[in-house]
Amino acid sequence: MSYVLHRSLNHIPPVVSRAEGIYVHDESGNKYIDACGGAAVSCLGHGHPRVREALLKQLDNAAYMHTGFFTSQAAEELAEKLIKDAPGGMSHAIILNSGSEAIEASLKMARQYHVERGQPQRRHIIARRQSYHGNTLGALATGGNEGRRKLHTPILIESHHIDPCYAYRHQGNDETVEDYARRSAAMLESKILELGADTVMAFVAETVVGATSGVVPAVGDYYKHIREICDRYGVLLILDEIMCGMGRTGTLHACEQEGIAGDIQVMAKGLGGGYQPVSSVLVSQNIHDTFLHGSGAFIHGHTYMGHPMAAAAALEVQKIIEEEDLLENVRTRGDQMLNLLKTTLGQSPHVGDIRGRGLFIGIELVEDRVSKKPFASSLRLANRLKTTAMEKGLMIYPGSGTIDGETGDHILLAPPYIVNSAETEEIVHRLAETVSQVLG
Repeated sequence: MSYVLHRSLNHIPPVVSRAEGIYVHDESGNKYIDACGGAAVSCLGHGHPRVREALLKQLDNAAYMHTGFFTSQAAEELAEKLIKDAPGGMSHAIILNSGSEAIEASLKMARQYHVERGQPQRRHIIARRQSYHGNTLGALATGGNEGRRKLHTPILIESHHIDPCYAYRHQGNDETVEDYARRSAAMLESKILELGADTVMAFVAETVVGATSGVVPAVGDYYKHIREICDRYGVLLILDEIMCGMGRTGTLHACEQEGIAGDIQVMAKGLGGGYQPVSSVLVSQNIHDTFLHGSGAFIHGHTYMGHPMAAAAALEVQKIIEEEDLLENVRTRGDQMLNLLKTTLGQSPHVGDIRGRGLFIGIELVEDRVSKKPFASSLRLANRLKTTAMEKGLMIYPGSGTIDGETGDHILLAPPYIVNSAETEEIVHRLAETVSQVLG
Protein backbone atom coordinates (compact mmCIF):
# COMPACT_ATOMS: atom_id res chain seq x y z
CA MET A 1 0.00 0.00 0.00
CA SER A 2 1.17 3.52 -0.81
CA TYR A 3 0.16 6.67 1.04
CA VAL A 4 1.36 8.82 -1.88
CA LEU A 5 -1.42 10.25 -4.05
CA HIS A 6 0.05 9.04 -7.32
CA ARG A 7 -0.82 10.39 -10.76
CA SER A 8 -3.01 7.36 -11.32
CA LEU A 9 -4.98 6.02 -8.38
CA ASN A 10 -5.11 2.62 -10.06
CA HIS A 11 -1.40 2.17 -10.54
CA ILE A 12 1.62 2.45 -8.24
CA PRO A 13 4.78 3.00 -10.32
CA PRO A 14 7.89 0.96 -9.66
CA VAL A 15 10.21 2.28 -6.94
CA VAL A 16 13.49 3.67 -8.24
CA SER A 17 16.53 2.27 -6.45
CA ARG A 18 19.30 4.18 -8.21
CA ALA A 19 20.04 6.11 -11.38
CA GLU A 20 23.34 6.73 -13.12
CA GLY A 21 24.09 8.27 -16.49
CA ILE A 22 21.23 7.50 -18.88
CA TYR A 23 20.14 4.42 -16.90
CA VAL A 24 17.53 3.99 -14.16
CA HIS A 25 17.18 0.91 -11.92
CA ASP A 26 14.12 -0.12 -9.90
CA GLU A 27 13.85 -2.17 -6.71
CA SER A 28 12.84 -5.28 -8.67
CA GLY A 29 16.17 -5.31 -10.46
CA ASN A 30 14.97 -3.93 -13.79
CA LYS A 31 17.14 -1.54 -15.76
CA TYR A 32 15.79 1.16 -18.08
CA ILE A 33 17.26 3.53 -20.65
CA ASP A 34 15.97 7.01 -19.87
CA ALA A 35 15.21 8.08 -23.44
CA CYS A 36 13.00 10.99 -22.42
CA GLY A 37 14.85 12.55 -19.51
CA GLY A 38 11.73 12.07 -17.39
CA ALA A 39 10.02 14.99 -19.13
CA ALA A 40 13.00 16.39 -21.07
CA VAL A 41 14.59 17.27 -17.71
CA SER A 42 17.65 15.07 -17.14
CA CYS A 43 19.97 16.78 -19.61
CA LEU A 44 23.16 15.53 -17.91
CA GLY A 45 21.76 12.15 -17.01
CA HIS A 46 21.66 11.00 -13.41
CA GLY A 47 24.22 11.16 -10.62
CA HIS A 48 26.74 13.56 -12.13
CA PRO A 49 29.58 13.86 -9.56
CA ARG A 50 30.27 17.56 -10.19
CA VAL A 51 26.67 18.54 -9.49
CA ARG A 52 26.69 16.41 -6.34
CA GLU A 53 29.81 18.21 -5.12
CA ALA A 54 28.32 21.61 -5.90
CA LEU A 55 25.21 20.75 -3.87
CA LEU A 56 27.25 19.50 -0.91
CA LYS A 57 29.36 22.65 -0.96
CA GLN A 58 26.27 24.86 -0.99
CA LEU A 59 24.66 22.76 1.75
CA ASP A 60 27.66 23.44 3.98
CA ASN A 61 27.36 27.14 3.18
CA ALA A 62 23.62 27.92 3.35
CA ALA A 63 20.82 25.63 2.18
CA TYR A 64 18.05 28.24 2.27
CA MET A 65 17.77 31.98 2.60
CA HIS A 66 14.74 34.21 2.03
CA THR A 67 15.41 36.78 -0.69
CA GLY A 68 13.72 39.48 1.38
CA PHE A 69 16.79 39.36 3.63
CA PHE A 70 19.73 38.02 1.61
CA THR A 71 20.88 37.05 -1.86
CA SER A 72 23.37 34.22 -2.37
CA GLN A 73 26.54 33.91 -4.37
CA ALA A 74 25.06 30.95 -6.24
CA ALA A 75 22.01 32.94 -7.36
CA GLU A 76 24.15 35.93 -8.36
CA GLU A 77 26.54 33.80 -10.40
CA LEU A 78 23.73 31.85 -12.05
CA ALA A 79 21.89 35.01 -13.07
CA GLU A 80 25.11 36.50 -14.45
CA LYS A 81 25.81 33.40 -16.53
CA LEU A 82 22.25 33.23 -17.83
CA ILE A 83 22.30 36.86 -18.95
CA LYS A 84 25.77 36.64 -20.52
CA ASP A 85 24.60 33.62 -22.56
CA ALA A 86 21.12 34.99 -23.28
CA PRO A 87 19.67 36.28 -26.55
CA GLY A 88 20.16 40.00 -27.15
CA GLY A 89 18.24 42.47 -25.07
CA MET A 90 17.97 40.43 -21.86
CA SER A 91 19.36 42.16 -18.78
CA HIS A 92 18.17 40.39 -15.61
CA ALA A 93 16.99 36.98 -14.42
CA ILE A 94 14.65 35.77 -11.70
CA ILE A 95 15.42 32.35 -10.18
CA LEU A 96 12.26 30.37 -9.37
CA ASN A 97 11.36 26.72 -8.82
CA SER A 98 9.14 25.39 -11.60
CA GLY A 99 8.05 26.10 -15.14
CA SER A 100 4.47 26.80 -14.12
CA GLU A 101 5.66 29.24 -11.46
CA ALA A 102 7.85 31.00 -14.00
CA ILE A 103 5.00 31.36 -16.50
CA GLU A 104 2.83 32.88 -13.77
CA ALA A 105 5.60 35.37 -13.02
CA SER A 106 5.99 36.28 -16.70
CA LEU A 107 2.25 37.00 -17.05
CA LYS A 108 2.27 39.25 -13.99
CA MET A 109 5.38 40.94 -15.29
CA ALA A 110 3.73 41.68 -18.65
CA ARG A 111 0.67 43.13 -16.93
CA GLN A 112 2.70 45.32 -14.58
CA TYR A 113 4.85 46.56 -17.45
CA HIS A 114 1.88 47.90 -19.38
CA VAL A 115 0.30 49.42 -16.28
CA GLU A 116 3.51 51.24 -15.41
CA ARG A 117 3.69 52.55 -18.97
CA GLY A 118 0.24 54.07 -18.59
CA GLN A 119 -1.65 51.42 -20.56
CA PRO A 120 -3.76 49.62 -17.94
CA GLN A 121 -6.30 48.62 -20.60
CA ARG A 122 -3.85 46.00 -21.90
CA ARG A 123 -5.11 42.78 -20.33
CA HIS A 124 -5.56 40.15 -23.04
CA ILE A 125 -3.27 37.13 -23.34
CA ILE A 126 -2.98 35.34 -26.67
CA ALA A 127 -1.38 31.91 -26.97
CA ARG A 128 -1.76 28.93 -29.29
CA ARG A 129 -3.93 25.86 -29.36
CA GLN A 130 -2.11 22.63 -28.58
CA SER A 131 0.41 24.42 -26.40
CA TYR A 132 1.29 23.71 -22.79
CA HIS A 133 2.56 26.34 -20.40
CA GLY A 134 2.03 24.74 -16.99
CA ASN A 135 -0.56 23.38 -14.59
CA THR A 136 -1.20 26.27 -12.21
CA LEU A 137 -4.36 28.19 -13.07
CA GLY A 138 -2.83 31.14 -14.91
CA ALA A 139 -0.43 28.92 -16.84
CA LEU A 140 -3.19 26.41 -17.58
CA ALA A 141 -5.46 29.18 -18.84
CA THR A 142 -2.71 30.45 -21.11
CA GLY A 143 -1.94 27.04 -22.56
CA GLY A 144 -4.04 25.52 -25.31
CA ASN A 145 -4.06 21.94 -24.05
CA GLU A 146 -7.80 21.29 -24.10
CA GLY A 147 -7.51 17.94 -22.37
CA ARG A 148 -5.99 19.58 -19.30
CA ARG A 149 -8.11 22.77 -19.46
CA LYS A 150 -11.54 21.15 -19.80
CA LEU A 151 -12.22 20.26 -16.16
CA HIS A 152 -11.08 23.64 -14.85
CA THR A 153 -12.50 25.96 -17.53
CA PRO A 154 -14.98 27.70 -15.17
CA ILE A 155 -12.16 28.90 -12.90
CA LEU A 156 -9.59 29.87 -15.56
CA ILE A 157 -8.79 33.48 -16.40
CA GLU A 158 -9.80 34.73 -19.84
CA SER A 159 -7.31 33.91 -22.59
CA HIS A 160 -7.39 33.67 -26.37
CA HIS A 161 -5.89 31.15 -28.76
CA ILE A 162 -4.85 30.90 -32.38
CA ASP A 163 -3.73 27.88 -34.39
CA PRO A 164 -0.16 26.64 -33.91
CA CYS A 165 2.41 26.63 -36.69
CA TYR A 166 1.95 22.90 -37.27
CA ALA A 167 2.88 22.19 -40.88
CA TYR A 168 2.14 18.46 -40.84
CA ARG A 169 -1.51 19.16 -40.02
CA HIS A 170 -2.18 22.70 -41.22
CA GLN A 171 0.00 23.49 -44.25
CA GLY A 172 -2.02 23.41 -47.48
CA ASN A 173 -0.95 21.07 -50.26
CA ASP A 174 -0.52 24.03 -52.59
CA GLU A 175 1.26 26.24 -50.05
CA THR A 176 4.99 26.84 -49.92
CA VAL A 177 6.65 26.71 -46.52
CA GLU A 178 7.01 30.48 -46.44
CA ASP A 179 3.43 31.09 -47.55
CA TYR A 180 2.23 28.86 -44.73
CA ALA A 181 4.56 30.50 -42.19
CA ARG A 182 3.23 33.92 -43.16
CA ARG A 183 -0.41 32.79 -43.07
CA SER A 184 0.06 31.09 -39.72
CA ALA A 185 1.68 34.18 -38.19
CA ALA A 186 -1.03 36.43 -39.63
CA MET A 187 -3.53 34.73 -37.32
CA LEU A 188 -1.88 36.59 -34.45
CA GLU A 189 -2.43 39.96 -36.12
CA SER A 190 -6.05 39.08 -36.85
CA LYS A 191 -6.64 38.12 -33.21
CA ILE A 192 -4.97 41.32 -31.95
CA LEU A 193 -7.19 43.44 -34.17
CA GLU A 194 -10.27 41.46 -33.17
CA LEU A 195 -9.59 42.07 -29.46
CA GLY A 196 -8.48 45.66 -29.93
CA ALA A 197 -4.93 46.62 -30.83
CA ASP A 198 -4.35 48.49 -27.57
CA THR A 199 -5.84 45.80 -25.28
CA VAL A 200 -3.42 42.90 -25.82
CA MET A 201 -0.59 42.59 -23.32
CA ALA A 202 1.30 39.47 -24.46
CA PHE A 203 1.61 36.64 -26.93
CA VAL A 204 2.94 33.45 -25.33
CA ALA A 205 4.52 30.67 -27.40
CA GLU A 206 6.63 27.57 -26.91
CA THR A 207 9.51 28.21 -29.29
CA VAL A 208 9.35 24.52 -30.20
CA VAL A 209 6.04 23.05 -29.05
CA GLY A 210 6.71 20.18 -26.67
CA ALA A 211 4.61 17.55 -24.98
CA THR A 212 1.10 18.54 -26.08
CA SER A 213 1.58 17.95 -29.79
CA GLY A 214 4.85 16.05 -29.85
CA VAL A 215 7.78 18.36 -30.70
CA VAL A 216 6.54 20.74 -33.40
CA PRO A 217 9.12 23.26 -34.64
CA ALA A 218 7.85 26.30 -36.52
CA VAL A 219 8.69 26.52 -40.22
CA GLY A 220 10.19 29.21 -42.40
CA ASP A 221 10.26 32.74 -41.03
CA TYR A 222 7.23 32.23 -38.79
CA TYR A 223 8.87 33.72 -35.70
CA LYS A 224 10.31 36.68 -37.56
CA HIS A 225 6.78 37.50 -38.68
CA ILE A 226 5.54 37.01 -35.10
CA ARG A 227 8.25 39.33 -33.77
CA GLU A 228 7.30 42.02 -36.29
CA ILE A 229 3.60 41.77 -35.42
CA CYS A 230 4.26 42.03 -31.67
CA ASP A 231 6.48 45.09 -32.21
CA ARG A 232 3.89 46.73 -34.47
CA TYR A 233 1.15 46.55 -31.84
CA GLY A 234 3.20 46.95 -28.66
CA VAL A 235 2.55 43.36 -27.55
CA LEU A 236 5.16 41.61 -25.41
CA LEU A 237 6.48 38.32 -26.80
CA ILE A 238 6.90 35.70 -24.06
CA LEU A 239 8.91 32.72 -25.25
CA ASP A 240 8.31 29.54 -23.29
CA GLU A 241 11.50 27.47 -23.48
CA ILE A 242 10.74 25.40 -20.39
CA MET A 243 11.03 22.14 -22.32
CA CYS A 244 12.82 23.08 -25.53
CA GLY A 245 15.47 25.41 -24.10
CA MET A 246 18.90 25.21 -22.46
CA GLY A 247 20.46 23.10 -25.20
CA ARG A 248 17.70 20.61 -25.89
CA THR A 249 17.35 21.60 -29.56
CA GLY A 250 21.10 21.89 -30.20
CA THR A 251 21.57 25.56 -29.32
CA LEU A 252 21.46 26.89 -25.79
CA HIS A 253 18.26 28.78 -26.57
CA ALA A 254 15.80 27.43 -29.11
CA CYS A 255 15.03 30.96 -30.35
CA GLU A 256 18.62 31.28 -31.62
CA GLN A 257 17.60 29.07 -34.54
CA GLU A 258 14.68 31.41 -35.30
CA GLY A 259 16.81 34.55 -35.44
CA ILE A 260 14.72 36.42 -32.87
CA ALA A 261 14.52 37.07 -29.12
CA GLY A 262 11.55 37.50 -26.84
CA ASP A 263 10.81 40.33 -24.44
CA ILE A 264 10.52 37.74 -21.68
CA GLN A 265 11.91 34.21 -21.82
CA VAL A 266 11.11 31.32 -19.50
CA MET A 267 13.31 28.27 -18.87
CA ALA A 268 13.21 25.32 -16.49
CA LYS A 269 13.78 21.59 -17.11
CA GLY A 270 17.23 21.61 -18.76
CA LEU A 271 18.28 24.54 -16.62
CA GLY A 272 18.97 22.37 -13.59
CA GLY A 273 18.77 18.91 -15.12
CA GLY A 274 16.48 17.66 -12.35
CA TYR A 275 19.11 17.95 -9.64
CA GLN A 276 16.95 20.55 -7.89
CA PRO A 277 13.59 22.14 -8.76
CA VAL A 278 14.57 25.33 -10.58
CA SER A 279 13.33 27.69 -13.28
CA SER A 280 14.15 31.16 -14.47
CA VAL A 281 12.56 34.15 -16.18
CA LEU A 282 14.82 36.32 -18.31
CA VAL A 283 13.76 39.96 -18.49
CA SER A 284 14.57 42.48 -21.22
CA GLN A 285 16.35 45.73 -20.40
CA ASN A 286 13.26 47.68 -21.45
CA ILE A 287 11.01 45.93 -18.93
CA HIS A 288 13.59 46.19 -16.16
CA ASP A 289 14.07 49.91 -16.76
CA THR A 290 10.32 50.52 -16.82
CA PHE A 291 10.05 49.00 -13.34
CA LEU A 292 13.22 50.73 -12.12
CA HIS A 293 11.99 54.19 -13.10
CA GLY A 294 8.40 53.47 -12.10
CA SER A 295 7.39 51.58 -8.97
CA GLY A 296 10.97 50.45 -8.34
CA ALA A 297 9.94 46.81 -7.87
CA PHE A 298 8.48 43.78 -9.60
CA ILE A 299 5.43 43.13 -7.44
CA HIS A 300 5.83 39.40 -7.04
CA GLY A 301 7.59 36.87 -4.82
CA HIS A 302 7.78 33.29 -3.55
CA THR A 303 9.20 31.76 -0.39
CA TYR A 304 11.72 29.63 -2.27
CA MET A 305 12.71 31.99 -5.09
CA GLY A 306 16.45 32.37 -5.53
CA HIS A 307 16.93 29.12 -3.58
CA PRO A 308 20.69 28.69 -3.02
CA MET A 309 20.71 24.91 -3.50
CA ALA A 310 18.69 25.15 -6.72
CA ALA A 311 20.90 27.96 -8.02
CA ALA A 312 24.08 26.04 -7.18
CA ALA A 313 22.85 22.95 -9.02
CA ALA A 314 21.73 24.90 -12.09
CA LEU A 315 24.97 26.86 -12.23
CA GLU A 316 27.05 23.67 -12.20
CA VAL A 317 24.82 22.02 -14.82
CA GLN A 318 25.28 24.99 -17.14
CA LYS A 319 29.05 25.03 -16.59
CA ILE A 320 29.27 21.34 -17.46
CA ILE A 321 27.21 21.77 -20.65
CA GLU A 322 29.57 24.55 -21.75
CA GLU A 323 32.89 23.07 -20.64
CA GLU A 324 32.21 19.60 -22.05
CA ASP A 325 30.80 21.03 -25.31
CA LEU A 326 27.67 18.93 -24.89
CA LEU A 327 25.68 20.96 -27.39
CA GLU A 328 27.86 19.51 -30.15
CA ASN A 329 26.89 16.03 -28.93
CA VAL A 330 23.23 17.08 -28.86
CA ARG A 331 23.45 18.06 -32.53
CA THR A 332 25.43 14.97 -33.58
CA ARG A 333 23.37 12.42 -31.67
CA GLY A 334 20.18 14.25 -32.60
CA ASP A 335 20.96 13.95 -36.31
CA GLN A 336 21.86 10.29 -35.79
CA MET A 337 18.63 9.54 -33.93
CA LEU A 338 16.45 11.36 -36.44
CA ASN A 339 18.06 9.53 -39.36
CA LEU A 340 17.81 6.14 -37.63
CA LEU A 341 14.15 6.74 -36.80
CA LYS A 342 13.36 7.70 -40.38
CA THR A 343 15.18 4.64 -41.69
CA THR A 344 13.65 2.25 -39.16
CA LEU A 345 10.13 3.64 -38.74
CA GLY A 346 9.74 6.09 -41.62
CA GLN A 347 7.94 3.64 -43.90
CA SER A 348 5.63 2.22 -41.26
CA PRO A 349 1.98 2.62 -42.30
CA HIS A 350 1.28 3.94 -38.80
CA VAL A 351 4.05 6.53 -38.49
CA GLY A 352 2.75 9.80 -39.89
CA ASP A 353 5.54 12.23 -39.04
CA ILE A 354 9.00 12.15 -37.46
CA ARG A 355 10.18 15.62 -36.50
CA GLY A 356 12.40 17.54 -34.13
CA ARG A 357 15.60 19.41 -33.46
CA GLY A 358 18.64 18.18 -31.60
CA LEU A 359 17.75 15.61 -28.94
CA PHE A 360 14.11 16.73 -28.96
CA ILE A 361 12.19 14.43 -31.28
CA GLY A 362 8.51 13.62 -31.77
CA ILE A 363 6.86 10.74 -33.63
CA GLU A 364 3.21 11.16 -34.57
CA LEU A 365 1.27 7.92 -34.99
CA VAL A 366 -1.69 7.52 -37.32
CA GLU A 367 -4.15 4.81 -38.26
CA ASP A 368 -3.72 5.67 -41.93
CA ARG A 369 -0.57 7.30 -43.28
CA VAL A 370 -2.14 8.68 -46.46
CA SER A 371 -5.16 10.38 -44.92
CA LYS A 372 -3.33 11.15 -41.63
CA LYS A 373 -6.35 9.76 -39.80
CA PRO A 374 -5.54 9.30 -36.09
CA PHE A 375 -6.24 6.20 -34.04
CA ALA A 376 -9.39 6.16 -31.95
CA SER A 377 -8.73 7.79 -28.58
CA SER A 378 -10.46 4.84 -26.87
CA LEU A 379 -7.44 2.68 -27.76
CA ARG A 380 -5.24 4.69 -25.38
CA LEU A 381 -2.40 4.01 -27.79
CA ALA A 382 0.18 6.33 -26.26
CA ASN A 383 -0.15 4.72 -22.83
CA ARG A 384 0.08 1.24 -24.35
CA LEU A 385 3.30 2.24 -26.08
CA LYS A 386 4.73 3.59 -22.82
CA THR A 387 3.83 0.38 -20.94
CA THR A 388 5.32 -1.88 -23.62
CA ALA A 389 8.46 0.22 -23.84
CA MET A 390 8.94 -0.02 -20.08
CA GLU A 391 8.71 -3.80 -20.38
CA LYS A 392 11.57 -3.57 -22.87
CA GLY A 393 13.62 -1.38 -20.52
CA LEU A 394 12.94 1.88 -22.34
CA MET A 395 11.47 5.11 -20.96
CA ILE A 396 9.60 7.20 -23.54
CA TYR A 397 7.25 10.15 -23.03
CA PRO A 398 3.79 9.40 -24.46
CA GLY A 399 1.24 11.96 -25.55
CA SER A 400 -2.42 11.76 -26.52
CA GLY A 401 -4.78 14.40 -27.87
CA THR A 402 -2.01 15.44 -30.25
CA ILE A 403 -4.25 17.05 -32.84
CA ASP A 404 -7.00 18.80 -30.91
CA GLY A 405 -6.76 17.73 -27.28
CA GLU A 406 -8.95 14.69 -27.87
CA THR A 407 -7.54 12.72 -30.81
CA GLY A 408 -4.06 11.80 -31.95
CA ASP A 409 -1.07 10.04 -30.38
CA HIS A 410 2.64 10.70 -30.32
CA ILE A 411 5.90 9.68 -28.65
CA LEU A 412 8.44 12.21 -27.40
CA LEU A 413 12.14 11.38 -27.12
CA ALA A 414 14.53 13.60 -25.16
CA PRO A 415 17.51 11.59 -23.88
CA PRO A 416 20.33 13.17 -21.86
CA TYR A 417 22.90 15.22 -23.73
CA ILE A 418 25.57 12.66 -22.80
CA VAL A 419 24.00 9.81 -24.81
CA ASN A 420 26.53 8.07 -27.09
CA SER A 421 26.23 6.50 -30.53
CA ALA A 422 25.66 2.91 -29.36
CA GLU A 423 23.03 4.03 -26.83
CA THR A 424 21.28 6.06 -29.53
CA GLU A 425 21.09 2.96 -31.71
CA GLU A 426 19.74 0.92 -28.80
CA ILE A 427 17.02 3.49 -28.06
CA VAL A 428 15.81 3.36 -31.67
CA HIS A 429 16.01 -0.45 -31.72
CA ARG A 430 13.90 -0.86 -28.56
CA LEU A 431 11.43 1.76 -29.74
CA ALA A 432 11.04 0.02 -33.11
CA GLU A 433 10.34 -3.24 -31.30
CA THR A 434 7.77 -1.47 -29.13
CA VAL A 435 5.95 0.08 -32.08
CA SER A 436 5.96 -3.22 -33.94
CA GLN A 437 4.58 -5.14 -30.96
CA VAL A 438 1.81 -2.65 -30.20
CA LEU A 439 0.78 -1.79 -33.76
CA GLY A 440 1.52 -5.11 -35.42
